Amino acid sequence: MTHPEFRRMKVGYRLYEARKDLARQMNLKSIIIGGRIPNYHLHAEEMSPREYVRQVASHKIYDPVLSFQLRNDFTLMRINPNYLPDDLQSNKYATLMEWNNVDYQPNSKRFYKTSNPVRICVVQYMMRKIKSFEDLAHQVEYFTDVAADAGSDFAVFPEIFTTQLMSFMDEKSPSLAIRRVTEYTEQYIELFTDLAVRYNVNIIGGSHLVKEEDDEIYNISYLFRRDGTIDKQYKLHITPNERRWWGISRGDELKVFDTDCGKIAIQICYDIEFPELARIATDMGAKIIFTPFCTEDRQGYLRVRYCAQARAVENQVYTVISGTVGNLPQTENMDIQYAQSGIFAPSDFEFARDGIVGETNPNIEMVMIGDVDLEILRRQRQDGTVRQLKDRRHDIYRIQYKK
Repeated sequence: MTHPEFRRMKVGYRLYEARKDLARQMNLKSIIIGGRIPNYHLHAEEMSPREYVRQVASHKIYDPVLSFQLRNDFTLMRINPNYLPDDLQSNKYATLMEWNNVDYQPNSKRFYKTSNPVRICVVQYMMRKIKSFEDLAHQVEYFTDVAADAGSDFAVFPEIFTTQLMSFMDEKSPSLAIRRVTEYTEQYIELFTDLAVRYNVNIIGGSHLVKEEDDEIYNISYLFRRDGTIDKQYKLHITPNERRWWGISRGDELKVFDTDCGKIAIQICYDIEFPELARIATDMGAKIIFTPFCTEDRQGYLRVRYCAQARAVENQVYTVISGTVGNLPQTENMDIQYAQSGIFAPSDFEFARDGIVGETNPNIEMVMIGDVDLEILRRQRQDGTVRQLKDRRHDIYRIQYKK
């Protein structure tokens, strides 16, 4: 049983997923378990064990063990009598359950195509007037829940979507309003850390404006891993608009992060428009580059999109863009937004025909969920129609990271 303090954190789900991962790693054909039916004693006088199991499977009766196992893709093989003589709640009955490993490869000389999928939920977030930080938190939790229900490995939020907090501030000066937004940094970090663990999904927390000890304000994207750890990437290239209106300072370090789905990088909005960064991140091992962005018009959006698609082709990586939509009237410098978020792949036969894994509709609030396959990416880097990474001419040019 799970200690009350750790309930609602998907502990049981994680243990079952870990068992499945182990079965895949060891190329096991299936997992077979015996399971209690602890609510059967409540219905034993009115139905047989077989009828009880049938009612649970059709969701007419809830059983804390059997219902959970069925939700985790286990199927019933048979019902065993006198399985645990002391289990009076189950009337001594138990189920024999099996989970089949669809990736199992029999001992054979035939070639079996393997895969390494990563599921990504891209949040296209609507900027709207709110009354408190709690209003923002409710929206964020809703989208995280959607991502988790779809079995996503990553949920991706847009750049500086927390500037929505300015909509309830009585502050006319943009530079002073931004400094007030930075006061919510601790609440922002606590919120996303909790959601990542509770919903069992890695979260790219868009980006948030943070005032650090040097009294400078930075545009920072946080990675909230589902194991509770946190990392962050500073925006390295600051737009003239950010400097003029808010006095944002630039970061100086490009990072590549380890996750349970492999190495990733985060390049905030304008940063994706500098091809050197993506090439360096790729050389450091990144397979997916996430780009939270915030643009006010179609021209700005297309700069981000075209560059993200180019980076995917140039570096044989997946790129992901997530943007804000909607309007914030009476909020200086954040009053209009334009976005069409998406996931992009290299251009070759095994990928999507147009290099687009998936994309949202323009300018409406929605999510888009897509799978990217890191095994296909590995094979394409080795044997693709073109091999941009292998065919570089290091004898006539190079990119050098100076940090």
